[in-house]
Amino acid sequence: MAACAIRRGLLSTASKYNQHKCTHRILSAIDFSSGLESKRAPPLCSACGLSSFQQTRFMSSRNRPEGKILEPVGVFEALKQHGKYETGQLFLHSVFGYRGIVLFPWHARLYDRDVSPAAATDSKPESVAHGSKEVKGKMHTYYQVLIDTRDCPHISQRSQTEAVTFLANHDDSRALYAIPGLDYVSHEDILPYNSTEQVPIQHELFERFLMFNPSRNPPFTARDTLRAWQEKNHPWLELSDVHRETTENIRVTVIPFYMGMREAQNSHVYWWRYCIRLENLGNEVVQLRERHWRIFSLSGTLETVRGRGVVGKEPVLSREQPAFQYSSHVSLQAPSGHMWGTFCFERTDGSHFDVRIPPFSLESNKYDKAPPTGYPL
Repeated sequence: MAACAIRRGLLSTASKYNQHKCTHRILSAIDFSSGLESKRAPPLCSACGLSSFQQTRFMSSRNRPEGKILEPVGVFEALKQHGKYETGQLFLHSVFGYRGIVLFPWHARLYDRDVSPAAATDSKPESVAHGSKEVKGKMHTYYQVLIDTRDCPHISQRSQTEAVTFLANHDDSRALYAIPGLDYVSHEDILPYNSTEQVPIQHELFERFLMFNPSRNPPFTARDTLRAWQEKNHPWLELSDVHRETTENIRVTVIPFYMGMREAQNSHVYWWRYCIRLENLGNEVVQLRERHWRIFSLSGTLETVRGRGVVGKEPVLSREQPAFQYSSHVSLQAPSGHMWGTFCFERTDGSHFDVRIPPFSLESNKYDKAPPTGYPL
């Protein structure tokens, strides 16, 4: 799978790569036999640690059963340590390995509950888990991006094809709608590259939002439709808060999104989506077995939810496949609330341990949300 090859081949050398600003071709290797096999790597560049000839990423296909085909994708660019990537920047996701393109940046408040060992000694784990520990947020750059639909089948087991979800704008409808292939990516997850293709990303919104302009760098600029779409739909696109915490080398990142309010049986029901990413920062193989949520509503109710796995899966996190990402939804009969809890993981020896889910707020906007404009339902 793409994410496997990219993480092994690139993440460990990202800093060296940036310092020496070496240029390498990116090849897309389609393995029709299994989709997961690695290819013996050629000699590494002594300057940056990347392959002196190429770095490959691996995908699979059911269309043709024979052989492996290498297809050029583009050329890596230097990572940006300062500043932000511009609209039209092509990139590979450093964890999940898909190709994408930046639409526009968001500035989010990152609440990171990870503390140094010295500070952890003085703090009580219970207070951290239940949200009584004050955590200051710092501004961090995230990007609204389009995912290349060709890569979606190859990341489906490790990450949902992220989608922006919203409520139908009908009084009698409780339906949720989604625009697939719109993800939110942290600045450090961007591995920038360039391409000579005029349509390097396959997504139905690509040519509606972007145009090829060879005189610019990057050579893809925003159309007026993208600017208008962003301005009109800012309320339901906005990313505001990100929460993160690590327990026993398992880092949990949560991003909540308010989706709007609906009336049901003479009461108001408020909806949120939350995206969760699980990352194994250690070398031990672990598997998620159970989830335990506690959901507090401003109306005074406290709900407890227990269940096997998440979204019907019990993902294994290993050094080769270190991350898993999914989204879910929650509703409250109040305009605000809180969520927190734990994930139960199992080690290879059969022992279990709990990983804290950082407490996060569910806050509603002061204005009603409408479905996105300029996009057919």
